[in-house]
Amino acid sequence: MSGKYATETLRANQAGIDRAGEILRGGGLVAVPTETVYGLAARADNAAAVARIYEAKGRPSFNPLIVHVASLEQARAFAMFDAQAERLAAQHWPGPLTLVLPLREGNGLAPAVTAGLDTVALRMPAHPVMRAVLGRTGLPLAAPSANRSGFISPTSATHVLASLDERIEAVLDGGECERGLESTIAAIRGNGRVEILRPGPVLLSADASAGSTIEAPGQMASHYSPGKPMRLDLAEVAPDDFVIGFGPVQGDCSLSESGDLAEAASRLYACLHAAALSKKPRIAVAPIPAQGIGVAINDRLRRAATPPDQSSSGS
Repeated sequence: MSGKYATETLRANQAGIDRAGEILRGGGLVAVPTETVYGLAARADNAAAVARIYEAKGRPSFNPLIVHVASLEQARAFAMFDAQAERLAAQHWPGPLTLVLPLREGNGLAPAVTAGLDTVALRMPAHPVMRAVLGRTGLPLAAPSANRSGFISPTSATHVLASLDERIEAVLDGGECERGLESTIAAIRGNGRVEILRPGPVLLSADASAGSTIEAPGQMASHYSPGKPMRLDLAEVAPDDFVIGFGPVQGDCSLSESGDLAEAASRLYACLHAAALSKKPRIAVAPIPAQGIGVAINDRLRRAATPPDQSSSGS
């Protein structure tokens, strides 16, 4: 598929948003910034468009997609909201929270979006550019991270083009993503029980998932890979290790010299991209406190450090 498209880089102004909307309505793919990472958007109601997401990313078909919506009213057309889901949506939408809910009959979504499951993952993003694109198209947009499956998520248009240039029609350049870490994914079970399928920027008091069924993105054991051996400690740092620092440990790329976890989250993928592009053969990462957003950072680091052959699948 490489070389099939002359990928356009669009400015995040009205003309760029109009062009992105035109491509999306026609069944094409556009990488769009959100407050978390860049998403590879396609209209979620069109089977051929959704199939192109899987093709461009090299994504396994059993891994469902997140559907981005412009409003809670639109979301209710695709899923059944109980009182708990309504409460969480009211508190955290628009924002970096994805809700996995029972699929509504006659929802109109392409079957591949849900990967054959009876649930659907929904999010109302906060980023003004993504919201403008949703408004311009009037469509639900499936939008996993805009990168090749299993590899480092993109937080800039440059990151997108590094793996998807000539594989998609356009990238809408809205600068660097503010949060830099994918959304929290929470499944609403019976009796309003909340189960965290993927930790992220929204911190919820809920059960952690222990199940083996893939219900949402980011649940693979191996994911976000920089393509090099990676250690989550500094016990035996070699001279040719690329060191990702935190706090007093500066390294080759620092997540946050001040030890700020929010800054570390926003810089995580930028540092992983820098490590992947460096000539150093291995990566070592300074310890990150497992508190607050640090839980989500450590989740991504563990998956990035897991060799692909120790996972049953990709992203």
